[in-house]
Amino acid sequence: MSHPIDFISWLGLVVDEASADRVTAHLDVAARHMQPYGILHGGVYCTIIESLASVGAATWAMGQGMVGAVGVSNATDFIRSVRDGRIAAEALPVHRGRTQQLWQAVITAADGDRLLARGQVRLQNLRNAEAIGGITRSAPPGA
Repeated sequence: MSHPIDFISWLGLVVDEASADRVTAHLDVAARHMQPYGILHGGVYCTIIESLASVGAATWAMGQGMVGAVGVSNATDFIRSVRDGRIAAEALPVHRGRTQQLWQAVITAADGDRLLARGQVRLQNLRNAEAIGGITRSAPPGA
């Protein structure tokens, strides 16, 4: 069995900054990102928001001696559509607790003057890798 595709790389999402306190990224909108009306697919917004929140939450969790964090809820609002150009995103923590975290994110046109989407992601802190179905980096599915 082949290894799963690196979805974030395929998407073209570039993480510019990643820490336990802030994650930023950008994406150059391309034809593969469009829905049938020729605008950026809402799933791309959701993916960006969850990806940035997950990176920040996992970074924080690992700094606390945990193995990471996984998303359990993603609520994304689509504000404006976009057809081309570069978009930018930023995610910040709202709450970081013993068992869960809440992160919020915004996506803007790269020039920063138009809000395109906003969202929040609730994440479960992981204390043991078996909590994600027994799948670990050393034993990918179908290995």
